[in-house]
Amino acid sequence: MSAIPDEAYDKIMATNVKSNQWLIQMVSPDMIAAGGGSIMITSSVGAFNPSLTLGAYGISKLAVIGLVRNWAAELGPHGVRVNAICPGLVRTDFAKALWDNEAAKQRAEQEIPLRRLGEAEDFSGVAVFLAAPASRYMTGQAVTVCGGSDMWS
Repeated sequence: MSAIPDEAYDKIMATNVKSNQWLIQMVSPDMIAAGGGSIMITSSVGAFNPSLTLGAYGISKLAVIGLVRNWAAELGPHGVRVNAICPGLVRTDFAKALWDNEAAKQRAEQEIPLRRLGEAEDFSGVAVFLAAPASRYMTGQAVTVCGGSDMWS
């Protein structure tokens, strides 16, 4: 954190926090007019622990959870729910540098209770649940989907 340039920090915060603020501002009026809805924002388990290598990223993802909770309080009286999905390490192109190495493979096989990295398909069920009436009493939550790696967060 001490060496990150202001420009890089600002870019991370704009990408991960401000863009979600704008998204919610754009969609919430239509949801209010419709009498309700569900907004899901992607955070990360990186929000729950400090990191010497990805500190600004983790800070931005914790800020996303704060954003979600504040919007949940504001939009709840209008029937709009706002929740965060917090993935663990997922095998995506964006995160390739984090999983495409022997250390990550060993971590997945030895430390993650489900003994594997996440796949994009692992998030469809929680997204469908959060969009469905089945979750109608759930708002302002940060739902971790991480193979058990952050079960105490």
